[in-house]
Parts: sequence; C-alpha cells; structure tokens
Amino acid sequence: MAHAQNCVVISTAALRILVSMPGAPNDVSTDPPGNRWGGLQPPAPPSRLRRVVLWSALIALLISAQAALLWLTWRLENARVQEAVDQTAASAAADIRQRLADDIQALQQLLWVDAQGSRWTESAAAQLQQRRELLRLELRDERFALRRTVVSAHHPAQFGAIPREAMLLDAETACATALRYASPAFSRTYFVPTRGGLGMEVVDLCLPNQTEGRDTELVVATVALRDLLEQALPADLLRRHEVLLIEADGTRLARAGARRGAGVYTSERLVDLAGFTLPLRLDSTTEAPSWIANLTTALVIGLGVALSAVLLLLGYDMKRRSAAEQGLAAAFALRKAMEDSLVTGLRARDLQGRITYVNAAFCNMVGFTAEELLAAEQPLYWPPEMAETYTQRQAGRLSGASAPPREGHETVFMRRNGERFPVLIFEAPLVDGRGRHAGWMSSVLDMGPQRRIEELSRQQQEKLQAAARLATMGEMATLLSHELNQPLAAIASYASGSLNLLPAGEDQAPADLDTQLMVRQATTRIAEQADRAGRVIRSVHQFVRRRERLRESMRADELIEAVLPLIRLAARRSHIRVELDLPKPMPRVSCDRTMVEQVLLNLARNGIQAMEDDSIAPADRLLTVRVRPVDARWVECCVTDHGTGIAQHVGERLFTPFFTTKPEGMGIGLAMCRTVVEQHGGALDFHGNPGVRGCTFRFTLPAAESRSSSGAPAGADPGPDHGPTPPPPPSP
Repeated sequence: MAHAQNCVVISTAALRILVSMPGAPNDVSTDPPGNRWGGLQPPAPPSRLRRVVLWSALIALLISAQAALLWLTWRLENARVQEAVDQTAASAAADIRQRLADDIQALQQLLWVDAQGSRWTESAAAQLQQRRELLRLELRDERFALRRTVVSAHHPAQFGAIPREAMLLDAETACATALRYASPAFSRTYFVPTRGGLGMEVVDLCLPNQTEGRDTELVVATVALRDLLEQALPADLLRRHEVLLIEADGTRLARAGARRGAGVYTSERLVDLAGFTLPLRLDSTTEAPSWIANLTTALVIGLGVALSAVLLLLGYDMKRRSAAEQGLAAAFALRKAMEDSLVTGLRARDLQGRITYVNAAFCNMVGFTAEELLAAEQPLYWPPEMAETYTQRQAGRLSGASAPPREGHETVFMRRNGERFPVLIFEAPLVDGRGRHAGWMSSVLDMGPQRRIEELSRQQQEKLQAAARLATMGEMATLLSHELNQPLAAIASYASGSLNLLPAGEDQAPADLDTQLMVRQATTRIAEQADRAGRVIRSVHQFVRRRERLRESMRADELIEAVLPLIRLAARRSHIRVELDLPKPMPRVSCDRTMVEQVLLNLARNGIQAMEDDSIAPADRLLTVRVRPVDARWVECCVTDHGTGIAQHVGERLFTPFFTTKPEGMGIGLAMCRTVVEQHGGALDFHGNPGVRGCTFRFTLPAAESRSSSGAPAGADPGPDHGPTPPPPPSP
C-alpha cells in the first residue's frame, strides 16, 4: 500500500509540473480543435494598471523586507550575546556549587581523623593549604565546645579584629540545623572585619558526625565568598565578566573578575546548597553592538543592487516569454512522453463525468483504447452488475456532496475480456489556469498482483504454523522418550533381578528369607521407579504447558538419596566408585524435586559413561557428588568424574539441543538440564579438573531461606524475572 501511494504521489507531482510548465496546453493560444484537455483558452495579458499595481506592491514588499531585516539583525546580535551571558552565568553557578560540594567532600574526611593527636591538625592544615577559600577549620563537640582549631596560612590575621566568640551565633544556628537533619548545613553570610578597616563576607559550613559508637563531632569551616568566586570560576570567565554575589535586595557581598561590567548584558542565577542560597550576577564587559550602522549600510547597498538585478531580470524575462511560446509543441510532446511512461493509470473527468484524458497505462490496465474511452457516454470498464452503484457514487462526487478520501478508495473494474480486478483510486480536484474547478483527476493502481501476493503469504504462514506445531510435538515426544528411558531401564533391571531370585520351577524349594528380602526390595524399587516415571510424565506435561510449578523446601541430600541407588547401580556395572561430599549442617534448597533429580541423574550417568573408556584404570574410576553453600542465597551441586574430559570444540556446543558425541544419544539431556536449572534461577556450567583427568559439572539452586526472604510465596516459581541473581560460575 505504501509503495502504491508513493507511486501516486510521484505521478501526481509529475503531472502538476507538466501542467505548470511554460507553454503547457492551458497557455496555448492555438488550441487544436477536438483537444479535450480541459478546453481552456490562454489567459488575457494583464492591463497596464494591473502591472503598475503589481510592481508597486513588489517594491513596497522589498522595502518592508529590508527594514524588517535590519531590525531583526540588530535583535539577533543582542539576543546572541545575551544568550551567551546567560549560559556563562549558568555555568558559573554550577561551578560554584561543584566547588562547595568538593569542599564538603574534602571536609568529611576530617570527621574520621582522630582528634586526640596531631593528625587532625595536620589534615586540617593540608585542606586549608589546598583550598584558599577556607579561612578557618574548627572541631567542636555536640555542645559546640571548641576542641581544635586551625587558621589558614593565606589569611593569618583575618580573625584578629573581633574575637571568634563574638561571631558564633550563625555557626551555632548552622550546626543545629546540621544536627537536626544529619547533613551539612550553611549559615547566613556575615562580615568579618580586619585591622585597617577592611574585611570580607564569609559563611560558615557545619558538618556533623553522628556515627554510632562515636561521640558526636562537628567540623565548622569558614568560607570566604570572594575567594570562593576566584577559586571556583575559570580565569577566562573572570577576565570577561564582573561576577557578584548579592543579597536578595541587591546588596553586594562579594566581587571577582573584571573591575566593572558594561551594564548592557547581565544575567542572574541562584546558588543553592543546604541552606545557602545567594543570587549570582554576571555583568559582561561587552558593549552594545557598534557595527550595526556599517551592517545597515551594507544591507541597504546589497538590497539595492539585488532589487536592481531583480528588475533587470524581470524585464529580460518578459522579453523571453514570447520566445518561450515557440517551444510549446516540444514541451507538449515531452509531457506526453512522460505521461505515457508512468505505470500508474491517470484519468481525467470533467464536471459532467465524461472522460477527458487517459494515459497509456490506464488503457493497458482496462484493455480499451483511448478513443473508445473518450467517446463512451458511460465508462466501458464498469462491471454491468455494479453500474448503478458507480453512477450514484459519481453523481455524488461530481456534485461535491461526498469528498474523495485522502487515503483513496478501492473498487472493482472490468477488463475488455470481462475479467474483474481490484483497483485503488486516488482523486483530486482538477483546476484550470484561472483557478476554476474543471473536473477531477484520478490515479488508478491495479491491486490484483498485490492481492495475489497477500494470499500466497497467508498460505505460507499457515504452512509455517502447522510445521511449528508438528516440530513442537516432535520435541515433546523426544523429551518424553529420553526422560522415561532411565526409570524404565531401572524397572527392567529390578524385574530381571527378581526373576533370577525366584525359584525356576514348582519342584524347587522356596527361597530363603534373604532371597525373599532381596525380592521384596527389588519389587519396592520397581514401584518407586514406576512412580518416578509417572512424576516425569507429569513434570514434562507441566513443562509443555508452561504452567507455574510448585516447589518444595528440602535438604540437598534428599535429592541425592533419591537417585543414589540408580547411580550406584550404573556405577557398579562399570566398576566405578561413588563418593559423596556433603557439608554439615546440610543446606536446604527450594526446587522442583522431580526435575532436579533428573538433572543429578543425567549428570551422574554422563560422568559414568565418560569413565567407561578402557584407557582408564579401575582404581582411577571415581565419581564424586559434592554439595556446598555458596552464600545465604545459593547452594552449589557438583558432579566430578575422572574420565576422558571434554574437548574444546565439543565444549562450545555441549549445551546445544540435539548435539551429541554418543552413537545412541539424542543430544537433549544437557540442554534439558540447563533449561531446568535456569528455570530455578540458577546456572549450569562445567570446567576441567586442574592436574587430573575428567571434568566437573556444577549448577546452583536457590536456598530455601533466600526464597522466603525475597518475598516470593513459598512453592511458587519466581520465573526468570524474579528472585536473586545467581552467582557467576567460579573460574576453573
């Protein structure tokens, strides 16, 4: 549909360009008889009065544009400079805030220095040496009693005129606020005089330390506002601007930078930090634009030259107009060729509904010639059974009662051979050279090929869905056969052993008590494995239906004990020793018991099969099952063998479904194990045993305590988007 609309837009644009070309048929003074392209006559040349009015309007418009340009140029220059000053002010405020934040971060280190020795004094002196805006550092207790004090070497006599005790009110207020909110706080600004009648505006910064187990301590720092401006702001900014910190009423507190700003471009920003809020004012040294007069002169001269050139070009163009009319025939031929090259059908109708123009693409679409379509009173491509409906629709469209939709409308046309085919029609009003509505212009697209492609796509989609359903059924059948093979083999083994223990005939003596006990035990194992096969079927059924499985809390050794008889049975046939490495106390896990038992059994059987190679001595055939808690949230289970190991190219595809190195294997065992572990939120991985043969498979399960603490309901599967993140596998 989008491609069709693009074609329509391109076709319509090309047609409009052709209609508007100099020498188009609407401008032809000698319109040949029988030409039904609108039937319009060329417009009459404008009168002298009309030309005077038009030229006067043009000159007045140019003068107005010149004046507006000059005014906008002056406004633009002022706006540009003011915007730069505003950005600089915002940057300066941010720099001051950052400097104060850095001071707070640096002073917080003093709270952790022991105040009993000289370390605190040395650390405070170092901070004062690095940060010139800090005049004095004091260490006080929670009753505001002075414990330590250090004065900056850059301002040694700053507190000589008035004792420090006379200026503690603001600092006490700031410390009370800091203790109340357990965060740094600033005091109000105040003036500190010095000997000689000078002084400076300062502000006190109080940092509390309310750490549990330690006495509350306060670090009070006196910050000089003028030095703060000089240290926080870059030199380039201070060279080009006068920077002021002022009160809300405009009283100047501190000044830095240029001696005096020009007063033309100013900007104010607020510096706010924890009770410290002061307006920051920037006064640029830039004067008002003085080159506007030269620019005005240049613009006037340029516009005068441009206006003269325009007048000359207009006069020259009027002379060339008569020569351009001589190329009318060539232009008409070119337009006709362009129209015939379009693949979109074009159709023009007058206000009476008669066809006045069709292009070659439209004729090829319906199978009728242009002469036949122009001579017919009723369109020949209308299906007879729909002619009445089309007639009513055309009447409403021509009367203006129903406007054509912008997105077009679909309908059905008929070819010469009677074949019906769908089309998409876009219509727009056809306007003549005088702006009058002369008819309707339509762009017609054949939608038959697109409909066939859509139908073919639908059929292919249905086939893909059917194939997907069959593939899913095949995977589930393979999974069931793989999972049921193990318990069914155990059932067969126990049944065979029971038959061997029973008497061969009726004439033989009955079995002794030990034999009966062994038969009973084997029969019990057969029942257990049959029940296990049923649980496997139920678990796989739940896995297929993607239901939320119930999980239970149990000790990790219970999972091992459930599959240990099967593991020992398989290991005994291959002369393999099985060892358990279990911690005390035994951790508890939350899992789907049946599926996790299958994971343990699959990993153990793979380890046993890896040690059945003749190159491995019987004494070295050892299978170890180990359980250890990783942390409070995860429990790790490891199955270690001393077999032939795993090659690198095999390890890269080990968990790929249907990949196997065994002639009788299906290649879904390890893939299923990883899926089960990941559904529990854990991870399954393997690595070689350093210094010895074989490899170790390990996987993690959520601890029962972690599930209760996470807020998830007991027994519910949190899914991949819930629960704690499993620990990354440790490096081999």
